[in-house]
Amino acid sequence: MIDINKLIEESEEKLTKQFKQLDEISLYNQEKVINAFKEYRISARHFAGTNGYGYDDIGRDTLNLVMAQIVGAERAIVSPFLTCGSHALALALFGVLNKSGMKMLAITGKPYDTLDEVIFGVEGKDIASLKDLGVEYAQVELSPNGKFDMPAIKEKINNFKPDLIFIQRSRGYAWRDALDILEIKDAITEIKAYYNNAVIMVDNNYGEFVDKFEPCDVGADLAVGSLIKNAGGGLAPTGAYIAGKASVIEKISYRYTSPSLLLEVGSYAYGYQSFYQGLFMGPHITCQALKGCLLMSTVMRELGYKVLPSEGVLPKDVVTSIELNDKDKLIKLCQIIQSCSPVDSYVCPEPWDMPGYTSQVIMAAGTFVQGASIELSCDAPIREPYILYIQGGLAYEHIKYALKECVKELVKE
Repeated sequence: MIDINKLIEESEEKLTKQFKQLDEISLYNQEKVINAFKEYRISARHFAGTNGYGYDDIGRDTLNLVMAQIVGAERAIVSPFLTCGSHALALALFGVLNKSGMKMLAITGKPYDTLDEVIFGVEGKDIASLKDLGVEYAQVELSPNGKFDMPAIKEKINNFKPDLIFIQRSRGYAWRDALDILEIKDAITEIKAYYNNAVIMVDNNYGEFVDKFEPCDVGADLAVGSLIKNAGGGLAPTGAYIAGKASVIEKISYRYTSPSLLLEVGSYAYGYQSFYQGLFMGPHITCQALKGCLLMSTVMRELGYKVLPSEGVLPKDVVTSIELNDKDKLIKLCQIIQSCSPVDSYVCPEPWDMPGYTSQVIMAAGTFVQGASIELSCDAPIREPYILYIQGGLAYEHIKYALKECVKELVKE
């Protein structure tokens, strides 16, 4: 019989060095956030809501400036009206790829499922997807070891001449580690030296504060993420951000509001305190989730499961992937995660046809903010090899508690 407490304690001992590295990253990012707040003299006046057109909304405008500084961008759009990360990604794509005949090249394989209809549309229907608007699409797969395939990328660039190059930092539903920010830097540097006529866009969902640098710090023209993931610190009630070069953000602002209004309008009567406070908490909360990610992957590996992140590396997003090869086991573990939640613990999730996904999906999300994947949650497409994706965690102790309950179920067998 496995001693679960001993298994977890021994796993924590193995992770001492990596936990210390994560603490150092968290401290670096916390200082960066505080310095941005100091630079823009954040005070109570920035938290107040506005109404109507929202002209001269100092809370909105300053939040944009603070976010831009934190993620190393020239400008940013941070808004509760960007409903989620997928919405922000779609807006950014439509803002840049705004003419028929323009071309998008994904160099990390097929993007996340929720972008399928954005890029490819729906057969027999005009939904104003990129394809419907006349935008061409191509992709290059990562190499078998999960790295950028630079020879293939250069060959495709040479033949395709893209206007936008898309990088997905997190693994999505692919079986690979999330991309290291320095790998992204090297790829961007090499691509721009070879071909400098494309906007390089990074899907940064799940990636904020996992390292000392963000995509715009290392040469990306555009980075996009959700506020109910890392960047919102578990406090932002909704929203997303788009950050990057000023000229690119201006193009996107034409679609965000209209060409005549840009970023001058947009009121939010509920105020901005939770967005500022969530951003402040982001580095610490992300660190908690990353430590939980390491613990889960180490324990599950000890139990014989195939797991990501890979052994001996720091996680590059806040997601743990566990290959279960068993549909019933996948559903049961998802239900256990739900039962360990502070909200809706009594709910029993089941697979369902979720909008934007190509397979049935099961999700556990007993969260304070609905669907917030910086809070401990999990999801999985119901397809072989039945991989469970566990993400987030506001408190390491909560992750540890849920892990114990999952292990209890697994060792019963």
